[in-house]
Amino acid sequence: MLRDISPQSIFMGLLAGFVGSASSFAVVLQGLTAVGATPEQAASGLMALSLSMGLCAIVLSLKTKLPISIAWSTPGAALLATSGAIDGGFPVAVGAFIICAILIIISGVWKTLGRAVAGIPAPLANAMLAGVLLGLCLAPVKAVAFDPLLGLPIVIAWLVVGRLNRLLAVPAALLAFIGVMIFGIDFPPNALANLGHSIAPPVEFIMPDFTLAGLVGIALPLFIVTMASQNIPGTAVLRANDYDTPPGPLFTVTGIFSLLSAPFGGHAVNLAAITAALCAGKDAHPDPAKRYWAAVFGGVFYIAFGLLAGLVTAFISLAPSILIEAVAGLALIGAFAGSAVAAFRQEDAREAAAVTFIVTAAGLTFYGISGAFWGLLAGGLIYLLTHLRNRKPPAA
Repeated sequence: MLRDISPQSIFMGLLAGFVGSASSFAVVLQGLTAVGATPEQAASGLMALSLSMGLCAIVLSLKTKLPISIAWSTPGAALLATSGAIDGGFPVAVGAFIICAILIIISGVWKTLGRAVAGIPAPLANAMLAGVLLGLCLAPVKAVAFDPLLGLPIVIAWLVVGRLNRLLAVPAALLAFIGVMIFGIDFPPNALANLGHSIAPPVEFIMPDFTLAGLVGIALPLFIVTMASQNIPGTAVLRANDYDTPPGPLFTVTGIFSLLSAPFGGHAVNLAAITAALCAGKDAHPDPAKRYWAAVFGGVFYIAFGLLAGLVTAFISLAPSILIEAVAGLALIGAFAGSAVAAFRQEDAREAAAVTFIVTAAGLTFYGISGAFWGLLAGGLIYLLTHLRNRKPPAA
């Protein structure tokens, strides 16, 4: 097994880990904070997610000898960022994370549930995701309006580097964000010295609270976007690279690791899509049977990043929140564009998709339930009525 390791797989694995964490951890922190997590709880959640997806990638890849890349649910974190605080605070959100993890486990074991999620009309699922992402994708513009000297370097770095290498665009924006922090922000006295207290891995157990609002407003939409936007595309990437494996067991294992991270603030881990393409492609190794080590080393990077989660969170907290939102928004522009195009491609579902998108993007909360649920419900009703109207009567 160790003879299968190559410098190529090590490099590609570490690159996948760096891209996967640097391109979206800002979204995760924003999402956890939005649903009521304290900075300490958000750091704990980031650490729990990083360790879970790192260990999950290592276990699955070594067990199957396939390049199984794992990621946190970036669309799920974006959903949390637009959901806002829920009645009962972060414990209710953690209860919803646990329910979501159980649903992911069940979807792997009980094929009917997995087929039900896959059966949600793709235009509606994509429209809901586009509506969720819209608010965060506006953040870079708001950051420039907030302070051009602080916001523009982040956007310019993303724009310039993205024309050269799309995968490195968001890491470049992150580096620009760090530069802006160092050279453009006046830190409180002793702020940098206090960062030393954040080096220890942050571990905080959150006692979950289970409510109906948490189930409907967070757990169900989180489950849907995680399955539709991450797990199902993740299996497609594996198949596209000639790795044909039953998806059910993979879903179940990611659900188990999600369940383990949830009490410590982690929302969900799942099969990766973008980083999966890095580890499963020929650049990871000429021999497809030896590419699994790329996913293993990607997992190692995630674990190392997770152990530094407290320091990362403490450093970022020193900056105006709009700047980290800008990095998160830049990370999601590609996902927004893809989901928006997919949402409105099908002509007979365009009106239903538009309703789903508008209601979700409005971000309104009724009875403590977030707009993502209401958007999917409203769009689903329009979709059903449209197809009933267009159904031709049987021939006499």
